[in-house]
Amino acid sequence: MSPNLNNIVSSLQRSGTFMNSLIAASTIGAQQLFSSFTFSCPCQVGKNFYYGSAFLVIPALILLVAGYALRSQMWTMTSEYCCSCGPRQRRISPLERKLACLRFFSITGRALVAPLTWLAVTLLTGTYYECAASEFAPVDHYSVFDNVSVNKRKEILAGFPCGKSAPSDMILVRDEVALRHRYQSQMLGWILITLATIAALVSRCLARCCSPLTTLQHCYWTNHLHNERELFEQAAEQHSRLLIMQRIKKLFGFIPGKEDVRHIRIPSCQDWRDISAPSLLCMGEDLQGHYSFLRDRVDEDNEENKSEGIELKP
Repeated sequence: MSPNLNNIVSSLQRSGTFMNSLIAASTIGAQQLFSSFTFSCPCQVGKNFYYGSAFLVIPALILLVAGYALRSQMWTMTSEYCCSCGPRQRRISPLERKLACLRFFSITGRALVAPLTWLAVTLLTGTYYECAASEFAPVDHYSVFDNVSVNKRKEILAGFPCGKSAPSDMILVRDEVALRHRYQSQMLGWILITLATIAALVSRCLARCCSPLTTLQHCYWTNHLHNERELFEQAAEQHSRLLIMQRIKKLFGFIPGKEDVRHIRIPSCQDWRDISAPSLLCMGEDLQGHYSFLRDRVDEDNEENKSEGIELKP
């Protein structure tokens, strides 16, 4: 990938508007596929409401939880500021707490994009709402229901979303009830979109007003966090590879991938027991924590006493 294209992709990934638009578009496509292949109103008394409400609410809750869970910043904040299982390693300043709150509000805003999009699209479509509200349609003012019992009326109303065959004098009622439910659902959808837009605007303004940083400082801080994580991941990968290669060399006597191998080491039973026991990560008062199963248990001075090596001659 060319440097210019790489920079464009990187800038788009860091753009909140682009990512939110991508999440919303993906949610809309998933909702259409989900509705086409899985939704089928049961059209039975006592089941329409629960079935339609489940398809309306439960996917939105799943998307909300996934929106939080897929944010790496959420887990970073949880381990740094919220987790009290282990001892505090440092004191958190008030400025850090304010910045953490701003980051949490930003994560929440991103996490709400998908569930709000799901709710808005499903309400604008009206299929789920029509199924859920079919049994509760007010039809007392229709004369065709005057001599119909309550149970029979619920059964007829429950069958309206499926287009079941109805008496000729109730076809007009069925069409009017469907239009009323579609109207109510779409109005709720537009109200939700309006409230979400206003809430996003107000929250963004409040976040900037309450932020302890100026505009330039906020821009610098955002870039600093991105560069810090990117460089840390690169350095951590290289450091861990070098450390593990060093310990593997102590254990086996050679480094993987090396062509000119002249000596190998046979690990002892105690070596296998030592490296098989799990260890904690920087817990307690240890100055240096253990970071893997391949801990530094093999002493170079005692390698010859623990096990014999094998000399490989070309």
